[in-house]
Amino acid sequence: LDETAKTQTTKYNFSYGRIGGTDPFDGLTDQQLAKMTQVLDQSAAAYQQYTGNEVTFFTGKMSWISSNPADLANPRGVYYPQVTPPTGPPPYVPQNMTYCGGPTDGGPWAGCDPQRFNVDGAVERMLANDIDRLVVIDTTTTGVRFFKTFEQLAEARKVVAAYNASHGTNITVEWVNDPNDLMLASYPTSPANWTYSLGAPAADASIALAGNPNPVTDSPALALVIAPGVEAAFRQDVKLKDTGIVLMNHATRAHAQWYDPKIDDTLKLNQNLRSVLTWRNNKLKADNILGAWFGRQEFNPYANKNERTRAMRGENLGEAYLYETNEELPTGQDGYLYWDALEELKNRGMKHIVIVFPQIITDSVLNLVEVPNQVAKEIGYKNYVGWNNLDFVTYPGVGHPFTGIWGNWATTMCRLPGSSDESVKEPCCFTMGGCPGSAQPYPPERQTLLTAAMKATDPSLVYQVSDYGHLGYDPALGAPNPNAPVQAQYTGTWDMYRPASASPLVGGYLAAKVWQHILTNP
Repeated sequence: LDETAKTQTTKYNFSYGRIGGTDPFDGLTDQQLAKMTQVLDQSAAAYQQYTGNEVTFFTGKMSWISSNPADLANPRGVYYPQVTPPTGPPPYVPQNMTYCGGPTDGGPWAGCDPQRFNVDGAVERMLANDIDRLVVIDTTTTGVRFFKTFEQLAEARKVVAAYNASHGTNITVEWVNDPNDLMLASYPTSPANWTYSLGAPAADASIALAGNPNPVTDSPALALVIAPGVEAAFRQDVKLKDTGIVLMNHATRAHAQWYDPKIDDTLKLNQNLRSVLTWRNNKLKADNILGAWFGRQEFNPYANKNERTRAMRGENLGEAYLYETNEELPTGQDGYLYWDALEELKNRGMKHIVIVFPQIITDSVLNLVEVPNQVAKEIGYKNYVGWNNLDFVTYPGVGHPFTGIWGNWATTMCRLPGSSDESVKEPCCFTMGGCPGSAQPYPPERQTLLTAAMKATDPSLVYQVSDYGHLGYDPALGAPNPNAPVQAQYTGTWDMYRPASASPLVGGYLAAKVWQHILTNP
């Protein structure tokens, strides 16, 4: 396995194990779909009663990534070869995607169906209903426009175009989140078949964001759906003026900003959440609701490459570049990195901090395990509200989401301190404050050559998920105390918001937006 595969496999083996082995996301999404369908059917019946016009809805689920290939937009696009094989010896024969593992990756995999991608996908199932139009509404990242969903829409359009050509139909594909098809119109035009992985385009269509809204996330009504889950994490014994909120969000990929307005849509969602939360809770201060992003790669001049760094928490979660800008990042209240936002609220004396991931409206392993560990390494797992009230339903057998170290996918053996001799190694130190009896430092020294990009499994990227966190702690001033914060460590508490998930508000809101789209685009 390559470095990325090692990190992701180890991380998700732990994360899924911590929640009992099954991600709740798919089941919750099915409940949202059922509620949306119910409301759409009720709306259609009322519409027919009052206008005499009949509207019939067929609903289904389409995923950007799914354990069930039938949920993909175009699974046969994976099954059949999509590239022209090179010519010349040795002979290359196109192969269908039937791989079920081999000797180097534990194959053949138990229960693997080699024909799993040779099935009708979500779009083909819709077309079988003799539809007039295919209307898509997206909640992958709570509805903000995003290149990952755009790619699935592109696949959906391929399937529909082929169907139209063979059946003489004129079925349209419409995206409620992007009704003017901004992302399609704004897509770079040169070089041919450009993708963001090629770097900056030679020519860009450059369509203005103004006048091309996202009706799903621009509406304050969506913030009203999210707000109760934020308020559920407030402490009744802490005044709202002493409560801070961090709105943590993922970025997009470098160069995707030439057509992807994910960051701008997210900022609008953040602004609406501030407005709604302070309107519903008039003692809550908008200045204490900070927007933040995850870590990004930094440039290593010795390797002449971008790489993961400890300062960026070992993360490489993309770039928060604003739409159609030359690498312009958000500033001000929405311009923090999440650890800086936590530090800021800690230094302001906030007694309680609520962590919100606005781009997640449905519970998944990401907000249930990954984010809590990322926060705990900064401000401590013992400050987590749930630490004294363990949750064995969500976290069977353990009661909490925390691991000992965040970076549990890293190699655990280190060279002797200051040595370059790879033949002599000993256990690394992953304990904040140092490991008694060991000369190994914490954090561990970089094991990757400085002239090479940092390996994702390098132990120098590891953070202990410590009692009271790294923020405000200086090892030069003494050892940490496992029973109480020391120095300038955070002395308050923190909690995670509750995504709306199976709330009927989610399905109802989606239905309202679909119906609004249909009525305004007859």
